[in-house]
Amino acid sequence: MRSTSPTEAFPAHTPAASQIFTTVLSHGPLTRSEIAGRTQLSAAAVTKAVRPLIEAGYLVEDIADDARQPVLGRPANPVRVDGGRALFLGIKVTGDELIAVLTDLCCRIRVARRVPLTSREPKAVLTSVAGLVQELLTEADGFGVQVRGLGIAVSGDVDRAAGVVRYSPFLEWRDVPLAELAATTTGLPVTLDNDVRALTVAEQWFGAGVGLSDFALVTVGAGIGCGLVVHGQVVAGAHGVAGEIGHVAIDPAGPRCHCGNRGCVEAIASDPAIVGRIREVTGARVADATAALALAHDGDPGAREVYARAGAAIGRGIATVANLLGPERVIISGEGLAAYDLFAEQIRDAFAAAAFGSAADCDVQTRPLPFEEWARGAAATAIQSFTTSDAR
Repeated sequence: MRSTSPTEAFPAHTPAASQIFTTVLSHGPLTRSEIAGRTQLSAAAVTKAVRPLIEAGYLVEDIADDARQPVLGRPANPVRVDGGRALFLGIKVTGDELIAVLTDLCCRIRVARRVPLTSREPKAVLTSVAGLVQELLTEADGFGVQVRGLGIAVSGDVDRAAGVVRYSPFLEWRDVPLAELAATTTGLPVTLDNDVRALTVAEQWFGAGVGLSDFALVTVGAGIGCGLVVHGQVVAGAHGVAGEIGHVAIDPAGPRCHCGNRGCVEAIASDPAIVGRIREVTGARVADATAALALAHDGDPGAREVYARAGAAIGRGIATVANLLGPERVIISGEGLAAYDLFAEQIRDAFAAAAFGSAADCDVQTRPLPFEEWARGAAATAIQSFTTSDAR
């Protein structure tokens, strides 16, 4: 592995300064008065925080045009993040492949790569990660700035603070200190997080969650995941598993889930659960989710009923989130959206039936996102760790 430069300290030394930077990152360009209004900080606090960020090149002050000039006092020059000031890597680990991106400071994807995994053993995965990082570091040389961090996103129970994958069912990992291992191998600061939470960070800063104080991101596919933003913060809970609606039991007599319980949303609505149930109901030897989807789209009544049942389970799971947290919006994403036409009606009906009172007014929308966007979420967590004082 090539050598990397020493870690550069980001000049935002207080939570207020970090808040100002992330506000400009998500909403900029903004004038100082607009920043103060959005952050509820004083004009003096904004000026104090912005100055070193401009001096270090992380914020750029645009020359104001005549329309933005105040009659008296300092020109209302907008400031924006200089995306080219630093680069970051993000890697999404699935059971079959690694998806990686090189992004700038504004989390815009500059390069994307995919490599298959030949083994799910931690050592083999780490070797593949190291090779992919080396390739992207070489690509980064052409941009003339340093890579400041690596974010890795893994499904399952991930302890971000400790940098440990506690349990990942798809990788069959338990207690793997992946952040430390990857940092030692690559020479980069590493942020490790659950993949859905990482995607939620990207949606909060750059996607459908921008400007929302409270929202949820529900992902459907190989598993059923949920990222939560409450009062502007992505939450993991005291034990790192907040938002696990995939393991909300909605049918005590339902199928056994890999977690040990029965009738979990994931045991009914995940891709593996759907494939297994279609095999039972139809007798067809469907090999995977693609074949199951094709059978349902061909009109097989048994297959279509399985998808309808899955949609009802997802709808009830979303209603549980809405009833407990009252989010402004629930975003549905994940590779399982390929079947959305087969269960959209059931999701809507089950949600409407189970949501209590005004919780039913929650804006539920779909947002198809390829795995490169999940890797971008991993890069967003690396940016967060680099720029946010309380994330280090």
